[in-house]
Amino acid sequence: MPRLGFGVSEARDAERSVSEALAQGYRSIDTAAVYGNEEGVGRAIAASGLRRDELFITTKVWNGHEGCQHAKDCAAASLERLGLDHVDLYLVHWPTDVFAECVQTWSGLEDLHADHRARAIGVSNFRAGHLRRLLVLGGTMPAVNQVELHPHLQQHEMRALHAAHGIVTEAWSPLGRGAVLEEPALRGIAERLDATPAQVVLAWHLREGHVVIPKSDTPARIAENRAAADLDLTDDDLAAIAALDVPEDAGRIGPVPADPGADG
Repeated sequence: MPRLGFGVSEARDAERSVSEALAQGYRSIDTAAVYGNEEGVGRAIAASGLRRDELFITTKVWNGHEGCQHAKDCAAASLERLGLDHVDLYLVHWPTDVFAECVQTWSGLEDLHADHRARAIGVSNFRAGHLRRLLVLGGTMPAVNQVELHPHLQQHEMRALHAAHGIVTEAWSPLGRGAVLEEPALRGIAERLDATPAQVVLAWHLREGHVVIPKSDTPARIAENRAAADLDLTDDDLAAIAALDVPEDAGRIGPVPADPGADG
């Protein structure tokens, strides 16, 4: 899985944005059924001329009351919209408070993995209690947990839990929707490196070992984000960014799934 990918949540024109991203060298594209743009992503993939094995495509399913069959039906519809016979990563987009529903949805994803329609399966927006629900089942370990993560919300406890179980940490909203970019510490680092604050934040994510999926509709910004991989941050830079964390989830900008706790 490429560490630096391209997200299309809220994209104004997913086909155009993904086409630009692929032309600029991105090879990992993250979409979801609920975004309503899988067809546009699929058209961009088809028009790119790239081999399927050059690409890493992620999409997601929302939990449904039908559980296992719901996940399979949604996957089939997503694959049709994308024009693909498999995705590289299929995620449960949002946790559910209903334990049986969670187990059934995950069982559906395990079947998709076994049938090679998803090369890997994982989750998104799961908190510690949600993850522990899956871990106690003794089945397939989630390959990825995609969570809100940026300098104002550094998710130390979740990252430690992921590391303990070999789960990849993937950051959505890696720039905090721009809220972190005015931080003087980031601006100072950017000035020294002749870079932008956004590039510094993305370089921080990569240095910390996160998978990151910035999004943009602007060709210049798409190129700028990709160039962040070339920045070399010092230990002092990392310490300055670590100090930007806001405690007790106060830096969170997205919705907060209720954590069912360790006992689920």
